Amino acid sequence: MVTRKHRRFSVAMPSTLVQRDQFRHKGSIRDLSVKGCRVESLISPFTGMQVTILLHVPGEANPIKIENAAVRWCGSHGIGIEFLMIAQPEQDRLGRYIKKLETTVPAN
Repeated sequence: MVTRKHRRFSVAMPSTLVQRDQFRHKGSIRDLSVKGCRVESLISPFTGMQVTILLHVPGEANPIKIENAAVRWCGSHGIGIEFLMIAQPEQDRLGRYIKKLETTVPAN
């Protein structure tokens, strides 16, 4: 059993990966925690690539925007993204969404 610092939740929500405000790639978030996520996407980015990720939260008009994230791994199970730094308003929104998941979704 893998021990993790932060609880990870199974989700199915759309996302957009943005690289240098030029390339936009659609994906689907499958695991989410306060510090990162696993995204299924058709792209194969390189480890260490810096990205902005937009988390399209169900029921919310605007996505949660994490401007400073990095690809930590790529493989057959998707893309592992670490959130390096999140602006406080976006961190608050992510925290509220995670709290909601804690009451409705079993942790991985």
